[in-house]
Amino acid sequence: MVAVKHRKVKKLDKFILKSYIGPFILTFFISMFILLMQFLWRYLDDIVGKGLGAAVITELLVYASSNLVPMALPLAVLLSSIMTFGNLAEHYELMAIKSAGISLVKIMRPLIVFVIGVSICAFLFSNNVMPYTNLKMRTLLHDIKLKKPEVSITEGAFSDAIENYSIKVGHKSRKGPMLYDIMIYNHTEGNGNRDVTLADSGTMTISKDNRYMIITLYSGINYVDEMEKRRRWNEKKYPLRTTKFKEERFMIDLSGMEFERTNEALYKNGYDMLNLNQLQYTTDSLTNNYNNLTNEYLSSLTKNNYFKKMDYRGTDSTWYQQSALPYSTEVNIDSVLTTLSKINLEGVMSYAIANARDAKTFISQSVSDFQYRKKNIKRYEIEWHRKFTLSIACLLLFFIGAPLGAIIRKGGIGTPIVVSVLFFVIYYVTDISCAKAAKMGSWPAWLGMWMSSMVFTPLGAFLTYKAVKDATFLELSTYTDFFRKVFDKMMKNKLFAAIVHLFVSKEKMAKAKLAAEIEKRKNAFIHKSEDDATV
Repeated sequence: MVAVKHRKVKKLDKFILKSYIGPFILTFFISMFILLMQFLWRYLDDIVGKGLGAAVITELLVYASSNLVPMALPLAVLLSSIMTFGNLAEHYELMAIKSAGISLVKIMRPLIVFVIGVSICAFLFSNNVMPYTNLKMRTLLHDIKLKKPEVSITEGAFSDAIENYSIKVGHKSRKGPMLYDIMIYNHTEGNGNRDVTLADSGTMTISKDNRYMIITLYSGINYVDEMEKRRRWNEKKYPLRTTKFKEERFMIDLSGMEFERTNEALYKNGYDMLNLNQLQYTTDSLTNNYNNLTNEYLSSLTKNNYFKKMDYRGTDSTWYQQSALPYSTEVNIDSVLTTLSKINLEGVMSYAIANARDAKTFISQSVSDFQYRKKNIKRYEIEWHRKFTLSIACLLLFFIGAPLGAIIRKGGIGTPIVVSVLFFVIYYVTDISCAKAAKMGSWPAWLGMWMSSMVFTPLGAFLTYKAVKDATFLELSTYTDFFRKVFDKMMKNKLFAAIVHLFVSKEKMAKAKLAAEIEKRKNAFIHKSEDDATV
């Protein structure tokens, strides 16, 4: 009997896993596709018009896809959990399984094991794969942005996309390659803005070998300030040469604008390019360096600006600074100042004011450096915690989605998508807001990165408890019945009942008066119509 029951449980586990894995894979790839389209839309201007090959674009999309896993994976876990248990509950399969004496926790058990495995894989992916792909994507994006575009002219603004030329176009034709209101500054000679060309219209084309840009201008004028050398260096004239043309064509060499790869060592120490051990090592190194610099700064500030002892020889003799002497609290400053003459006292005050200004300047120059170093340490600390939050988010959102699907009893795509997106947006906004607070230094790094998990853990426990108890707290009838019971209990109070009857009677009287007025006007209208018909 036990063996038969064990076989039934195994079949049930396989059934639950099959019901879950399909929606999980589907929702994961749908989420990845949507997020990837968002990435393309964001970097569309940097990719289009660069003359990039299909291999480079495909490589960029692969690296970008791996960078989007931390958002797509938790969303897929949440959505597939709601869809799976919503389908089981909607088709009464979940009720049939429970009627066989199997609790919801046992039904969720294979999926819990599966999601734990997904969480472990997410941690390994975040720790080992994402640093590599982030480095590759950052380097590739840097190369793409630095690559000179063949035609990358923005309307109404000067563009320095072509080396040694600054080009401004009023507007572009939407039906062809024509450009209008063209202004070109030629800086090939390195003499400033002395070669300017204005044209009514023109075109830009690329030669077949992609080595030259051919610019054809129509109805324009060229201004050149030519420099003539005289015998003396300070005797120079700049005669203006003006040339009008109906059509002018010239070529720009694009041989130095090919796509080149940047050395990856430029970005390899970034906080999102390191694994867990490297992040810990870098954080400790930066923290020790920050503490050492802080101690050196305080020592220098104390020695050179605050604790200085002045030595005076004679009543009206000159005074001088001995910064090496230690500060002594036994010196009475007021008594020392009273022994000085007016001239020496003014000198002391002037020196004190200059010293205070130097200290203020020194402090203001150092504050920004220390703030930058502190924020940099925060970034590495936040990234260290982020390696774990992805795995915990997958597990946490499963314990929200699975019981929520069993409670709402709606499968398919409609309701689960709305509910899952709502919960995921709340989770994501909470995570982003708390992480930002940690980056700004308002919160510790661990609190900013784990606050979203702290907020959603009680919610997951509450939903799981309600689903195990077969609660129907999301149904409208649950709340209407509750308020009806509360109202019935309150009606037992005579004073409350009298107040309710008073308001009800007033409402009835108002309705009766309104009905009487309507009836009166109706009769008046009927009599008037009869009189008109008689006439």
